[in-house]
Amino acid sequence: MTDNTPVAPWYRQPWFWFLTIFPIAAIISGITILTVGSILSPSMVTDDYSREGRGINMAIARDQKALDLGLKGGLTVDERSARLTLESKEGAADYPYLVLNLYHPTMSERDRTIQFRRMAAGEYTGNLIEDMDGRWYYDLQGPDNDWRVKGEFWLPASDKIALKATSPTQG
Repeated sequence: MTDNTPVAPWYRQPWFWFLTIFPIAAIISGITILTVGSILSPSMVTDDYSREGRGINMAIARDQKALDLGLKGGLTVDERSARLTLESKEGAADYPYLVLNLYHPTMSERDRTIQFRRMAAGEYTGNLIEDMDGRWYYDLQGPDNDWRVKGEFWLPASDKIALKATSPTQG
């Protein structure tokens, strides 16, 4: 054996890569997490928990009032027009207008609001600005925003869509 055996350069040494791969991976993943965390906004975090709790309680009270009023109805959507019938325990609902909020399950930019005009007692009509299809969550409320009927439906629908107040615990 001679002392003149050639030594490979540092970047060709397997022990160098074995010892440095884990710290390098930790640094890269830390920078990635820091970058993603600073770019994205924390939309699910709230500072005012009591305000959120009051809002939830108000929503439950609105659902309960709709149930107490016995609100039920039907919605028919034909291309870009919509007809709504609404009844309560006392008979046909008599509001000057109604507001229907439509929420897309995954894309908030597709959310829509339809204002229904009163045509006759318990009968309302409204217009859509565009054709709508797919699954939608709805939130029907009166002019005073003291009750709401909520649920979900699919568009286009061949039959009348049933709207009915449900217990707040049933969601």
